[in-house]
Amino acid sequence: MSESCYLAVDLGAESGRVIAGFFNGQTIRLEELHRFGNGPVSVAETLRWDVLRLWSEIQAGLAKAGARCGQSIVSVGVDTWGVDFVLLTKTGEMLGQPYHYRDARTRGMLEQTFARVPRAEIFAQTGVQFMEINTLYQLVAMQQTNPALMKLADKFLMMPDVFHWLLSGSRVVEFTNATTSQCFHPVERTWAGDLLRKLELPVSMFPEVVEPGTKLGKLRDDVARRSGLPRLSVVTPATHDTGAAVAAIPTELTGTAKWAYISSGTWSLMGLELPNAILSPKALAYNVTNEGGVDGTYRLLKNIMGLWLVQECRRSFERNGAAYDYATLAQIAEDAAPFRALVDPDAREFLAPDDMPSAIRDWCRKTNQEVPDTDGALVRCALESLALKYRQVLGRLEELSGEKTEVIHIVGGGTQNELLNQFTANATGRPVITGPVEATAFGNVLLQARTAGEIGSLAEIRDVVRRSSVLKRYEPRQPAAWNEAYARFSELLDRPK
Repeated sequence: MSESCYLAVDLGAESGRVIAGFFNGQTIRLEELHRFGNGPVSVAETLRWDVLRLWSEIQAGLAKAGARCGQSIVSVGVDTWGVDFVLLTKTGEMLGQPYHYRDARTRGMLEQTFARVPRAEIFAQTGVQFMEINTLYQLVAMQQTNPALMKLADKFLMMPDVFHWLLSGSRVVEFTNATTSQCFHPVERTWAGDLLRKLELPVSMFPEVVEPGTKLGKLRDDVARRSGLPRLSVVTPATHDTGAAVAAIPTELTGTAKWAYISSGTWSLMGLELPNAILSPKALAYNVTNEGGVDGTYRLLKNIMGLWLVQECRRSFERNGAAYDYATLAQIAEDAAPFRALVDPDAREFLAPDDMPSAIRDWCRKTNQEVPDTDGALVRCALESLALKYRQVLGRLEELSGEKTEVIHIVGGGTQNELLNQFTANATGRPVITGPVEATAFGNVLLQARTAGEIGSLAEIRDVVRRSSVLKRYEPRQPAAWNEAYARFSELLDRPK
């Protein structure tokens, strides 16, 4: 059976890949062609993304694709994380190296912005969770510290759109990533011009917003020539990695809010797929977000700090001479005593600490809990707390949607943490189905296949993913112990800090 090839460029906060997706009309198989590291670069007391190095690595991956797949490649598309951006001049010059979302310049920007535009008004115009890393506060900070640079900006492009520009020359922003910016109006489905003007941000630099699956043009001639590729189509998938991952949720359920998802990785994004954004006062109070999905849907979700706590603990352990792989970390956590200490994974103290174990211990001391005294106890604390946070968020999402979910689908790299998966089933009292690990890449390449006419609907994409994946189911256990732990967790989060 002949196969079509689609290329996914998938950039995460820790690594990037160029992946080939081979589709035979029934199933999709992925082949990683090129992997490379990613992460913040410290520049003069700021954190930046090294866009030029990333572009160099992408081109190296395209060259490997040319040698491996040749003329069978139909198109290429890019997905990345949200919120971060590049500014271009009229002549196509990038204005500096883009900031990393954890850069310190946005600290205090929420309060400063609320002094100019009330919090409720910002939510009514954007529907986005309030986080100091959001694009809106990055732009407000830039306007304060470097207004001369802002005056030079002709086009605002989010990270995946930058690489689409480098691939094809397009200067547009794709819908799913635009909605992460807190600069986009979810009802009018265009940039929130009134809000931007009130904050004295240049509305003219915000470009056309296009839907997932839009053909952006052909591969630039010089890129095709260097990579040995034909001038294939550049197609925008759902460019926010979570948007692509949710498109690939292998659910068999249909209907509003019958299933929840967690895109599990450095961040955990937990949500529901809904036909419209929810902008109610209760949604504002719960600080949820409404991010765009495929076919005009919205993802009512909450950004949760995720496995960042475990990743940073691992880095700290390694600095101190204990090099664990993730399987060993899970084992020492499983061997540790349960429910000795709990933390709020989303506490500001854990956003960018100098040392994560110290930050966790300090939080436990501050809340008069037993302080984790072993590496296993620290990791168990992080994993149990994360599962209990999922329970809190799920309850709020169900309250907002008015419907009870039947199952939780977990996709992404976090599916490999079986201990967390079981904790999630236990904490929420819902069956958990995990897989695929590569949901983002599946969503990216299958949306390209739909644009090429090989797939007809979002439901068909999910059927293909289900046929192409190994899924695992976890049933809830130990309800009494987890209910008691959740009561403690809720009381801790309600305490004044």
